[in-house]
Amino acid sequence: MDPRKEPFPAQGTAILLCNLGTPDAPTAPALRRYLAQFLADPRVVEIPRALWLPILHGIILRTRPAQSAAKYASIWTPDGSPLAVWTTKQAVMLRGWLGEAGHQVQVLPAMRYGRPAIAEQLQALQDQGIRRVLVLPLYPQYSATTTASVVDDVAAWTRRSRHFPELRFVNDYHDHPDYIAALAQSVRAHWQREGGPAEQLVMSFHGIPERNVRLGDPYAEQCRTTARLLAEALGLTPAQWQLTFQSRFGKAKWLEPYTEPRLVALARAGTRRVDVMCPGFAADCLETLEEINQEAREAFLHAGGQEFRYIPCLNDSPAWITALGRIAQQHLAGWTDPAAGGQP
Repeated sequence: MDPRKEPFPAQGTAILLCNLGTPDAPTAPALRRYLAQFLADPRVVEIPRALWLPILHGIILRTRPAQSAAKYASIWTPDGSPLAVWTTKQAVMLRGWLGEAGHQVQVLPAMRYGRPAIAEQLQALQDQGIRRVLVLPLYPQYSATTTASVVDDVAAWTRRSRHFPELRFVNDYHDHPDYIAALAQSVRAHWQREGGPAEQLVMSFHGIPERNVRLGDPYAEQCRTTARLLAEALGLTPAQWQLTFQSRFGKAKWLEPYTEPRLVALARAGTRRVDVMCPGFAADCLETLEEINQEAREAFLHAGGQEFRYIPCLNDSPAWITALGRIAQQHLAGWTDPAAGGQP
């Protein structure tokens, strides 16, 4: 059943579980629509509009959609985009977890780019009579390019609305103990399946331009904190793990070290086996399944590495849903009371 159409008491509370987004299909037209929205966001590309938009529409959207469509096709599932499938499942499971904890809370998935759009889902909640909404982006580490863009989109909807629910936002949870514990459990489960750890654990986070950090974005430091806490939870020494950044776009300098070159350097230096994970992604998607588990894998093996072992994202793991539930509980404080049937 579509969760937007389920009956829910008026004056209730809801969570909007936000992810980055995905095209509707692995086709050039769908990618053109998606990339036009994504790359036109001034939070994503901080270049003056008068300079950037002609490049975007005159060059990038004429060539990149077909290339990206082929990459999406390589990871597409019978149920659709992996990111959309996992995000929807996480929303259903989070609602169930909170219900068992005594919180009667509606949970809807939403995408910053693509569908279901944030504005569409907020309007659906408003139409149901929901009066309080917790906006929970699936970005553990805060960045203006991601979390702040979600806030922008919510604010854009409120500007078009005569009346809207009370709103709260989760900025980040990069050092939340349950998030770190869920990551550690996923690594340990991988080691158990594979017969023990590889020589190196590579933690690859999505990159952002270095300039963003100089201007005050806390993202890089939060990634470092997550990586350090995870390494400590796993009992790793500094020589056993690597922090890298992936998905560089354009010619500007981005956060370093870059993931694929670092993997190549490890292989050439004699590292035979690597475990690779993407702690900043709550769900497997193009950047993890294609960029890391296909392209980076090939680069490592071609450079002389013998075994590339990818650790899936948290996806629907029980430990991750528990972490999401506890993060949500903290931010729902005062809005729902389990002792009163989940109502305030």
